[in-house]
Amino acid sequence: MSDSLKNRIQEDMKAAMRAKEKQRLGAIRLIHAAIKQREVDERINLEDAQVIAVLEKMIKQRRDSFTQYQQAGRQDLADQEDFEIKLIQSYMPQPLTEAELGDLIEAAMTESGATSPKDMGKVMGLLKPRLQGRADMQVVSTKVKQRLGS
Repeated sequence: MSDSLKNRIQEDMKAAMRAKEKQRLGAIRLIHAAIKQREVDERINLEDAQVIAVLEKMIKQRRDSFTQYQQAGRQDLADQEDFEIKLIQSYMPQPLTEAELGDLIEAAMTESGATSPKDMGKVMGLLKPRLQGRADMQVVSTKVKQRLGS
């Protein structure tokens, strides 16, 4: 299982090469390079959860670039970033529904005994590994704050 996501990316890269899909191939190569870079830097073999963390970071970077390109009137570059975001998201786990997210937040609050806004760190500490790649942590943070009444 540890190489399944990396293998899928590798296979998709080969398929894009064979199909001569230049834009797709370029984007997949960027993903592959980011994963390899982290493996080389840390001298480890990335597990799926770590690969997801790399992908999350890439999506965040591209969203920032997308916004900047749109503000600068560079729709061509914004479109490229949008394409890459969609491609990277295709490797992410299925996002949680609002109900599932609510249940997980409730469970984490009960588990940590959180009752006030100062317990936010405990709750987020429990949620982060459980939600990796499946929910926007800024949205989760806002929901937790609301539940804790801050």
